[in-house]
Amino acid sequence: MMKRTLFAGAASLAVMLALTATASAQVKVGVAGPITGEYAAFGKQMTDGAEMAIADINAKGGVMGQKLVLVKGDDACDAKQAVSVANKFASEGVKFVDGHFCSSTSIPASKVYAEEGILQITPASTNPKFTEEGSWNTMRTCGRDDQQGKVAGHLLATEFKDRKIAILHDNTTYGKGIADETKKNMNAEGKKEAMYQAYVPGERDYTALVSRLKEAGIDTIYFGGYHTEIGLIARQAKEQGLKATLVGPDSLTAKELWQISGDAGEGLIFTFPSDPRTRPTALAVVKQFKDKGIDPEGYVLYTYASMQLWAAAVTKAGTMDGKKVAETIKAGGKWDTVLGGLEYDKKGDVTKADYVWYIWHNGNYSEM
Repeated sequence: MMKRTLFAGAASLAVMLALTATASAQVKVGVAGPITGEYAAFGKQMTDGAEMAIADINAKGGVMGQKLVLVKGDDACDAKQAVSVANKFASEGVKFVDGHFCSSTSIPASKVYAEEGILQITPASTNPKFTEEGSWNTMRTCGRDDQQGKVAGHLLATEFKDRKIAILHDNTTYGKGIADETKKNMNAEGKKEAMYQAYVPGERDYTALVSRLKEAGIDTIYFGGYHTEIGLIARQAKEQGLKATLVGPDSLTAKELWQISGDAGEGLIFTFPSDPRTRPTALAVVKQFKDKGIDPEGYVLYTYASMQLWAAAVTKAGTMDGKKVAETIKAGGKWDTVLGGLEYDKKGDVTKADYVWYIWHNGNYSEM
């Protein structure tokens, strides 16, 4: 009788422990980007977006009955660090990665994730190679440089057809990629640049570059690069009396730009998708951010949407297996996110990208 009682007690304890383990089960998901370094403003956007998305998902019961735990990876937009982050995530059992930011880090990190069965959805890496190389695990919630470059190239070829245009780039995967796409599309519409020049990112003094632009009579500059250098070049151009229209890509969606450029950033125009903060699907989430004192600018909502998309696909697929989740997303249909309904092609790209023009004015940017 005592044996039977002990057995029953042990069985009950095992069931209780199993239920407790299930109730407290947690799933690790990662966000990776430049949390430190020159582009840390974008890392902050990404962590803000990921943290809010996870809080909202967990408040609704988590994913497949399990709560999500965020693991952060700092790559400082350095390729070697990105690979280290990817290996660290894999060793820690991370199931999904929301990131990276720079194309030059997303692409090498994706190779590690593919081998480890981890799905990667970037909210910001726009270089076409990220999805064109054909890996099963690469997707994005943002657009691509060939889409963005078409919009920029058309504007330069039409609205600035009588101007002397310089195409500048920082020689990074992203910066040179978007500059070349813009140049290609501008040239295809019959406009030839007066100067095509690389500059070194991370420098503090670009006065020699500005002098060359002045000597060449440049009055319109297209930048392929990041806000830190573009803001600095804009300020030094104004100091040297170079009056030129400044045009850039989607990397200029950080309030930090104005801190660097000062009023030299006035009138700077750039491409970015229609403002996600004003979309009906984002209004409730935008209010949550603003109630916490956060402006969900730039890639905040794109990062939120990446996490949201993964969680919805896991629920639909009924598994956290990376390949099956990716197949579920690419199988067709519309996925509801803060960005609106997203649809995907077989490469992992959104089927529609609505790049429009923005302008900087008095420390803020808005759609033109």
